[in-house]
Amino acid sequence: ANNFAMKGKRKTLNAGDVLSAMEEMEFQRFMVPLKESLEVYRREQKGKKEARKDKDKKADSEEQEKSREEDNEDEDERMEEEEPNEEEEVDN
Repeated sequence: ANNFAMKGKRKTLNAGDVLSAMEEMEFQRFMVPLKESLEVYRREQKGKKEARKDKDKKADSEEQEKSREEDNEDEDERMEEEEPNEEEEVDN
């Protein structure tokens, strides 16, 4: 597998390198179960990745909503502070 990676000018082995090496070494009886396991693993990882993205999007939207609520509260407080000042000016 290392030789296949080196031929591809890579230092990191990938699944294809391992499968090619196993085929070259005549381990065909392990190829089908290994490929099936690899597909299951990839689907699981893809599902986890999508779930994480959905969770991050949900957290971001909730965070933005909280920020908007806080901004609205700050604005309301400023408006309340300004109103008494206007009344005092009218009285003077």
